[in-house]
Amino acid sequence: MLPLTEKTIRSSFSNASRKEVADLTLPPSFGEIEWDALDFLGWRDPKMPRRAYAVIPSAGDGVTAIPSAGDGVTAILLRQGDVAPTARAQCAWCQDITLPSPVVFYSAKRSGASGRNGNTLGTLVCADFECSTNAWRRPPEAYLGFDADAARDEQVVRLRSRVAAFAASV
Repeated sequence: MLPLTEKTIRSSFSNASRKEVADLTLPPSFGEIEWDALDFLGWRDPKMPRRAYAVIPSAGDGVTAIPSAGDGVTAILLRQGDVAPTARAQCAWCQDITLPSPVVFYSAKRSGASGRNGNTLGTLVCADFECSTNAWRRPPEAYLGFDADAARDEQVVRLRSRVAAFAASV
């Protein structure tokens, strides 16, 4: 992911009011983010525990969601559901089966008139947005001749595609 500035992030929200954007708190370690290690930027607001944000690179070709210098980003305001899933859920974005962290339900108000009418979209996501770390983790050898590097690359492409599809749906 290309490095972003606070101004770029604040100006890229598609489903938040000016007040909500003004009230957002950037991640505490914003200046130390390793942008090359991220497929998208996601964080919980430290001042408002049920509020989270995802900044997603626009897909250049609509399929792989790999950003290039000419592409922009879409930021989405997410709200955590009041009730936790009763069973161990799987993240809809990274679909990691080892589940190193809890998964929570987030809803996003749709952009435009639809969102102003109360329409929302929900998804299950890793609580602290560790999806990039999960996707980049090398999978175990499944069988003799298994290409773990190719499997990891496919995981990353699928993560980027799912995240971009969610952003486009909002």
